[in-house]
Amino acid sequence: MDYKDYYKILGVDKQASDKDIKKAYRKLATKYHPDKNPDNKAAEDKFKEITEAYEVLSDPEKRKKYEQLGANWEAFQQSGFDPSQYQQGSPFGRGAGGHTFVFEGDPSEFFGGGGSSFFETFFGGHNGSDPFEAFMHQRRGGGGRRANTAYAGQDLQAELEITLKEAYQGSSRTFTLNGQNLRIKIKPGAYDGQKLRLKGKGNPGVNGGPAGDLYIVLKVIPQADLQRDGDNLVYEKEIDLYTAVLGGQLSIPTMSGQVNMRIPEGTNPGATLRLKGKGMPKSGKHDQYGDLLVKIKVQMPKNLSEAERKGFEELRKLARQ
Repeated sequence: MDYKDYYKILGVDKQASDKDIKKAYRKLATKYHPDKNPDNKAAEDKFKEITEAYEVLSDPEKRKKYEQLGANWEAFQQSGFDPSQYQQGSPFGRGAGGHTFVFEGDPSEFFGGGGSSFFETFFGGHNGSDPFEAFMHQRRGGGGRRANTAYAGQDLQAELEITLKEAYQGSSRTFTLNGQNLRIKIKPGAYDGQKLRLKGKGNPGVNGGPAGDLYIVLKVIPQADLQRDGDNLVYEKEIDLYTAVLGGQLSIPTMSGQVNMRIPEGTNPGATLRLKGKGMPKSGKHDQYGDLLVKIKVQMPKNLSEAERKGFEELRKLARQ
């Protein structure tokens, strides 16, 4: 049985207020209502799905239970727990609503009763026969089938933004998760998309099972002047025509400070000059660095004075001799 993401179905996030949920439902229900889509099975299924999502998320108790279920879904799938023995019917059928929807009447009037198997499994119990509560009771060690079976906790994943400077020199961050103060060390050479693992810092296990792990995914914020290309850094530098022709010295920014670089005579537009070892640290390789690649752009002179024009004409004559 697949997990149904009711928040995604309504197009809202998990922090959505009751007002936001109702607004989203009204908009979708208006679009997919059967009266507007006669003989359209796809629209009918969509209307049923969004109504089911609203049925759960608009009810504080059902919403709380649904969020508990989401956090424990993996453990539920692994447990072998059989919810069918607890299922006694569905409140989605005629007369079991308890909510006023945008369109008056029970959704079963359009569909003949019954929600999805997911809905009926976890929200269909009556008279205290609640499959999800029975499962949670089992997780808490309250007896039942496989009550003593241990299951690993769920892994967690979070994204962490760092600067290019932090990726270059390394860094550390401290944060709080589930009441624990955690510290993560970022080694020099960190890269975008890199996963750092904190073992045992995910969700707690079930019945003494090991806790899951926490994975931190690094997102390196681009820097305006230096672009990363693997272990190399790329810097674009615009020079004037005279420096390109005659050569010269330029000050170039690197991650370790400004350095002077020699521009050879006759440097062509689009040329790439290399500062060896001035790139990023190579991840996991001590004291090894990429290079800094300086891409040259040549700015052509404009609005020449009469003297400058004569000077270029003289140069052209000399070049043709």
